[in-house]
Amino acid sequence: MFDSLRRRSILAATLLAAALAGGCIEPDQRHDVDGVVLVAPPPPRDEVIGEPPAPGEVWLSGYWNWVGSRHEWVPGHWAAGRPEHRWVPHTWVRQGDGWILKVGHWERIRH
Repeated sequence: MFDSLRRRSILAATLLAAALAGGCIEPDQRHDVDGVVLVAPPPPRDEVIGEPPAPGEVWLSGYWNWVGSRHEWVPGHWAAGRPEHRWVPHTWVRQGDGWILKVGHWERIRH
C-alpha cells in the first residue's frame, strides 16, 4: 500500500516538473506589475469613422485597454469637441520590459 502511494507521489512530482520545464504551467501568471503591463498591446483595429453625426463633433479613436489579464478593444466614438482644444488619443508607451497606457485627454491648443 505504501509502495503504491509512494509511486503515485513520485509520478505526480515528475509530471509537475515536466509541465513546469515544458512551459505548460507558468509558476507566475501575473501579466502586470504595478501598472506596467507585461503583454504588448495588439495593433490598433481598423475603424469605420464616417461623417460626424453633428457639427463640432470629434472622433475619439478606439484603443486597447488592459482588463484583468488581457487587452480588450474599446471602440472609438464621436464626442462633442471642445473649443480651442484637441483630442490626444490613448497611447501605449514602452516602459522597461512592459507597457503603460497613457490615457487620452483634451489638450489646449497654444496659439
